[in-house]
Amino acid sequence: MSGAAGDIAVLGAGMHPWGKEGRGFLHYGRVAARAALADAGLDWRDIGSVVGACTVRGGYPGYVAGASFARALGWQGARVASVYAACASGAQAIATARAQILAGLADTVLVVGADAAPKGFFAPAGGDRPDDPDWLRFRLLGAVNPVYFGLFARRRMAVHGETPEDFALVKVKNAAAGALNPYARYRTAVTAEEVAASPVVADPLRLLDICATSDGGAALVLSGLDFARSRGVTDPVRIRAVSTVTPVYPRTVLDLPDIATDSAAAVPPPAESFRASIARAAYEEAGIGPGDLSLAEVYDLSTALELEWYEDLGLCAAGEATKLLREGATALGGRVPVNPSGGLASFGEAVPAQAIAQVCELTRQLRGEAGARQVPGARVGVTANQGLFGHGSAVVAVR
Repeated sequence: MSGAAGDIAVLGAGMHPWGKEGRGFLHYGRVAARAALADAGLDWRDIGSVVGACTVRGGYPGYVAGASFARALGWQGARVASVYAACASGAQAIATARAQILAGLADTVLVVGADAAPKGFFAPAGGDRPDDPDWLRFRLLGAVNPVYFGLFARRRMAVHGETPEDFALVKVKNAAAGALNPYARYRTAVTAEEVAASPVVADPLRLLDICATSDGGAALVLSGLDFARSRGVTDPVRIRAVSTVTPVYPRTVLDLPDIATDSAAAVPPPAESFRASIARAAYEEAGIGPGDLSLAEVYDLSTALELEWYEDLGLCAAGEATKLLREGATALGGRVPVNPSGGLASFGEAVPAQAIAQVCELTRQLRGEAGARQVPGARVGVTANQGLFGHGSAVVAVR
């Protein structure tokens, strides 16, 4: 299904501010869910289905997040589903909700993601699993996530001639936007000099080049268009596409959690990268192109990775991301602001919530409710994200 035929309405968007409060994931998700319900003008008992984005850090309740959130809000008989796709869990949850709505299984679906992340780096799940690539890259190589971020940065430096000074400008841009966002964890503008003075974590990336781990929650109330009209909502923000594609063999660029690439000796590499295919699938389903975008929310695990997304989204040609950045095109007030929320640079990672939080930002921007961060006349937005083990994640929202 493509174009407007696949549209669903975003009736409500809610978040719990990101930070480190020491509470459990259910608290953050419950607060976000209630905020989304209030934004939609609906009672919890009006919800026909709950889709929870799972967190492996929440014990058994985290693995069955949909039911856990339903119980936390008060059992009322709704359908329930739980999904896990690492950092793409939120997009998978949105895709599941959309499928239920378009199939006529539910008029309204509450999508919730929340996490209580550890301090410092993410660690592998417990136990010995020598056949698990994620376990191996931690235990065999000691390759915590910033190691991969550093490899991506080094590759961009080698291929495109970018510098640490270029990377620092991404943090400066996102910190300026995050300073305007009441839900962001870090709300202080920074300078390029401050980025350069922060400690090296994974050369060439410094502490301020890399996103933190955070607690937080995000939720959406989604519905069919007929239901939205029945509630007097005649011009809602609409989700028009959700891309959850997987890579094409062979993969010739190292990516989490792999510790080697595929051989291209017998099969030539695909014509586009995995991340570029995520965006293309979303554009094709929505019937739009990069030139139609008003804004984008992308997965800036590191400053260098944000630059890669500019190219993968088709905002510029390969190797031209720094030029786009230095022109101010991706800053607030630019041609196509990227991460007007402040991005992960300002929020940090609350893994199951972040793809949902991206759609919350699109919703506020397309409604004209983003305050000092507002992109004037915003009509079309895209999110871009990616989960371990080849999970694509992109959402196109329009108004």
